[in-house]
Amino acid sequence: MVRHEHSGAVTVLAERWNGKPLNAPNDVVVHPDGGIWFTDPGYGSMVNYEGHKGDLQVKEAVYRIDPQGGRMDLVSDELKKPNGLCFSPDQRKLYVVDTGVSPPGIIQVYDVVDGRRLSGSRLFAKMELSGKQGGSDGVRTDVDGNLWASAGWGGDGFDGVHVFAPDGNRIGLIRLPETASNVCFGGAKRNRLFVTASQSLYALYVETQGAHIA
Repeated sequence: MVRHEHSGAVTVLAERWNGKPLNAPNDVVVHPDGGIWFTDPGYGSMVNYEGHKGDLQVKEAVYRIDPQGGRMDLVSDELKKPNGLCFSPDQRKLYVVDTGVSPPGIIQVYDVVDGRRLSGSRLFAKMELSGKQGGSDGVRTDVDGNLWASAGWGGDGFDGVHVFAPDGNRIGLIRLPETASNVCFGGAKRNRLFVTASQSLYALYVETQGAHIA
């Protein structure tokens, strides 16, 4: 995990856990207190296509880097392959995608305690719809607390973006002809949804706004 400085220099933020190299950090979000939260599912170590193939060195987990001093803490290692993650609008919840259970993939939700720890782990949603099962990757929340989750590996009628209300009920679906990997709100009003997919980049305006810049 590195930070690119304005000067062009590169600062290493996280490289090892308990003396062993991280597997392959995947997704990252920044809490308002400056803490950096990231997942390490190891996909970049599984095959040469996604990185440098090698044995996983540590248990796949979710980590937090403290803004004061850069201390890194393991905040959860219960998921098989923690992948995409994001905070609720009030930063009191953390959503984490598990792409290690298949099919269907799941989205887990935790309570954030003091901006540093997680508790109350529970299932938020399963990635299944009308008999089709797939998974998610990247997720983001809007200002109304809804969760926008990329969706794929389920085929026609499933792949795209699934929208879940704060209670976990699916309330919307953007269908795409290919697997979607990541989602992000952007634009001057943060009301334009960008979606990366297998071979394409999509963008559409929506009637809400992204909850966070990061």
